[in-house]
Amino acid sequence: MLTRLLIVIFFSLLLYSCSNKKDEAIYLPTDQSNPYTLYKEGLDAFEKNDYFFAEKKFSEAELNFEEVDLAAKSAIMSSFSLYAINFYDEAIENLERYLKTYPSDKNNIYAHYLIAIIYFEQISDEKKDLEPLLKANKKINFFIKKYPVSDYTTDLKFKKDLIINQIAAKEMFIAKHYITTQKWIPAINRLKEIVTKYDKTIFVEEALHRLVEIHYHLGLEQEAKNYAKILGYNYNSSEWFEQSYQVFNKNYKIKSLSKDQKKDESILKKMINIIKIN
Repeated sequence: MLTRLLIVIFFSLLLYSCSNKKDEAIYLPTDQSNPYTLYKEGLDAFEKNDYFFAEKKFSEAELNFEEVDLAAKSAIMSSFSLYAINFYDEAIENLERYLKTYPSDKNNIYAHYLIAIIYFEQISDEKKDLEPLLKANKKINFFIKKYPVSDYTTDLKFKKDLIINQIAAKEMFIAKHYITTQKWIPAINRLKEIVTKYDKTIFVEEALHRLVEIHYHLGLEQEAKNYAKILGYNYNSSEWFEQSYQVFNKNYKIKSLSKDQKKDESILKKMINIIKIN
């Protein structure tokens, strides 16, 4: 998986950079406050997957390093340790603090990337809270704009497509709830949101069909035909197209077709006639 590979590559380059500079230290503090010792202890714990102890030691190392670049690396390691034990809120808080404290550090790009990944990993199904979706989408948009060319950007562009589909799924879930409770106006608004903002997702066809159903039910037959026209001309091979045809032809029985079978072309022609504006 690209995300895990990017994280592994980053930390394989970062892990030992602090300990290798120990001989460059100008002074020799006690082991209790020696940042290189603290970092080494954190590194040992990190390699044993003891992320609780690792985070503690990396945080202490950050406070004791006089070299800004090494303090910044310790902060990154501390943040990743929090992420590794699913302390998402604490990890984001630590990363945001790192970005404010070390605005010129060369690893800022990774901090932004990790924040985006943390938001992304908190996304659940369409029945859950929408907030992580929106936060992930916002952070990914920021990253793509700020760092248009990087391996991280390639990974996040893929995740953005998944997020957009998930947002559309959430809108569809809410729309169906309104349909069930016969709250037609908010249902229509949610479905229109999918059609206008998320027209590249897999949910646009169903949204158009639901708009056909609702408007026909409300006696707004011309509006129903207008949405059926859009569905017919753009997605005339979909199951939703056939269901919309049934709205106008109650006696029509939807066929169960395999993926390799073609839809009856006569149905498409009849549908086009139905949806023509008089």
